[in-house]
Amino acid sequence: MNAPKIKTYCAVAGIRSPLISMMLALFMVIILAVLVTPAHAATPGITGVSPAPVFNLTANADRISQPDGNTIYSWGYGCTTGFIPVVVPSSIGGTCSSMQLPGPTLIVHQGDLVTVNLTNGLPAAAGKTSIVFSGFHVTASGGANGLLTQEAVPGGSVTYSFTVSNPGTYAYYSGSQPDLQIEMGLFGAVIVLPTSSPAGCTQGGFSLAASAYGIPQSCYDREYLFQFSEMDSRIHEQAEAQVLAGTSPITVVSEPYQPNYFLINGRSMPDDMDTNYASNYPSQPYNANPHMHPRDLVLMRVIGQGRWQHPFHFHGNHARVLARDGNLLLAQNDPTQLAGPLLFTIPTVSGQSVDAIFTWSGQGLNWDVYGHQAADNIPCSPANGFNNIPGSSNFGEWCPDHLKPIPVTPPEPNIVANGLWYGGTPYLGLQGSNLTPLPPGLTKQNQDAGYAYMWHSHNEREITTNDVFPGGMMMMLIIDPPSAPINEM
Repeated sequence: MNAPKIKTYCAVAGIRSPLISMMLALFMVIILAVLVTPAHAATPGITGVSPAPVFNLTANADRISQPDGNTIYSWGYGCTTGFIPVVVPSSIGGTCSSMQLPGPTLIVHQGDLVTVNLTNGLPAAAGKTSIVFSGFHVTASGGANGLLTQEAVPGGSVTYSFTVSNPGTYAYYSGSQPDLQIEMGLFGAVIVLPTSSPAGCTQGGFSLAASAYGIPQSCYDREYLFQFSEMDSRIHEQAEAQVLAGTSPITVVSEPYQPNYFLINGRSMPDDMDTNYASNYPSQPYNANPHMHPRDLVLMRVIGQGRWQHPFHFHGNHARVLARDGNLLLAQNDPTQLAGPLLFTIPTVSGQSVDAIFTWSGQGLNWDVYGHQAADNIPCSPANGFNNIPGSSNFGEWCPDHLKPIPVTPPEPNIVANGLWYGGTPYLGLQGSNLTPLPPGLTKQNQDAGYAYMWHSHNEREITTNDVFPGGMMMMLIIDPPSAPINEM
C-alpha cells in the first residue's frame, strides 16, 4: 500500500502525451510551493445533540456558479429559517444556508435516533418533494403518500425518523421525480461516526473520529468527503423557464441526457480547490482540496450522486477499500481482517458510497525524496523501515532510500514554476545544501515545497467545464513536508 504508482503518460483531453524522461522520473508530480488556500480536513457538516439529533431542512431554489462564469438555476436542500445547527468542525466557522448543493452533510453517531423535518420550499410547479435515506429503516409521518416515501406537498412538511445502527458514509436524495429533482441538485450525505474506536486509534484535530469503523484498520488522521455529480444545464434552463412562465406542473425533456458540467461537492475545478464556505459560492459551501503529510492515513469518503458513473482516479498510491454503503468488507474466514481491494480508481456508482484509506510515503521511488546529503546529518531511525523520530523534519521517511540521489537531472527551475507557486526543488521540502537557485526576480524560497498529485475523473470529458479544459472533476492532492504545518483553521 506504500508503493506509489508511477504513470508513463498523462491522459488529458483525449491526448495521451509521453512525458519527457526527467518528468517520468518525477512520477508526474508537479513540484510547487504550497501556497494554495488552507485545507479543512475534518469533513464539514452539521450535527445535533446525540442521542436524538434533529435537523430542520428545506428544499429551495437558487443559483450555483461555475468557473466559466455561468450561473445555473438549481434546487437544493438547506437549513430551515430559524434552525441554527452546530457546524463542525467548529474551527471553520461555517454556516448552513437555506439552499446548498450538495445538501448539508448530516454528522451523527452510531445508535442515534435521527429526526429530519423537511419543508417543501420549491416553486409550486415543482410539485411534491421528499428525501430517501439509503441504508436506513425510516419511519415517515405527515405529508402525502409517494412512490418511495412520504412526500412534502408545496409549502408543506414531512418528518423522517431512523436509528443509525452502523457507522459509515451514506447518501440521501429526493425520492420524488428523481430523474428531475436529483438532477436539479436535491442530494446530500450522512456520516455516521462509531460509538468507540479500537485501542491505538488516536483522534487528531483533522478528523471527526479516531476511526471510521470499529476495527484498527480503519484508524485515520485526516478525512475528505467527495460527492460526484453531473448536470445537464439544458434541463435546468427548461425548469427555470417553466417556473418563470407559470407552467404547472414542470415537464422537462431529459433524454438524450447530455451533461456538460461535472462537479465534486457541487463545484468544478478550480473552484473546488477554494476554501470551504468561500463567499464566492454561497450555495456551494464544500470544497475538494485534500492535503496530507507523508504517512498520514487519509479517509476518503466517496459517493456517486449523479445519474452517471464517474471513475474517480487518484495518483500517488492505491487506496484500501474499507466498506461500501457502510458495510465493512471483511474476510470470510477471518472477520477481523479487511478483504477490501486496493484500488487506484473508485467507480462512483449512483447512490453508492465507498470508504477507503489512502496514504503516501515515497517508498519505492528509490531516491531520497527529501534531498538529503551526507553533510545534512539528518538521521533516519527505522521502525518497520520508516523513520520514527518524533518531531523530525523527515518523520516517516523510507530509510532504505535515505541519502540516495535522484536518478535523473532535475528540470530547470522555470519548468517547476507557475507564478507564485514555485518550489525551487524536486524534493519534498527544502533540506540542507540541496537547493536549486531561484529564477531571476525571486528573492525568497518557500520552505514548504511539496508534491501535488492530480485526482480526477478518468473519463476525460469529465475534466472539462462546458466542454472547456481544464475543469470539471479535477483537484490536486498536496503532499506537505512533515515540518510544514497544514493550516486547518
